[in-house]
Amino acid sequence: MSTAIAFANSLLGLIYRAAAIADIADNDATSPATTLSIALHTGVPGATQATNEATYTSYARVTINRNGTDWTAPSGGSLSNASLIQFPSCTGGSNVITHVSIGYSSGTVIHYGALTASRTITDGTQPQFAASALVSMIT
Repeated sequence: MSTAIAFANSLLGLIYRAAAIADIADNDATSPATTLSIALHTGVPGATQATNEATYTSYARVTINRNGTDWTAPSGGSLSNASLIQFPSCTGGSNVITHVSIGYSSGTVIHYGALTASRTITDGTQPQFAASALVSMIT
């Protein structure tokens, strides 16, 4: 997964300019986000997870905690999901999923990437990512 441009800019601002990043590095120590959301997309996501987001019936973003249990320890500039991530099963409609994104609960994209192969989601299909399948890195 690549780093979204807006987040890369925010990260550079944090490192080099001490500029706060909402939900991550605020001046208010009580406000960092405790969860991230994983979204499926039918095309390249934009700055928000709503862009090209899946629309099959029963689709919902998956919430993952920001902690050392749900994510592996960073190594070599990357980390991955530590356990299985499952989306709700499709109960109607269909989508061809080409991308996945990780973002804040507000929908701001942090990382996104193309699937190695697109996946058609139809009635009864439950999209999922095995442990270590989502690899996020700063590139």
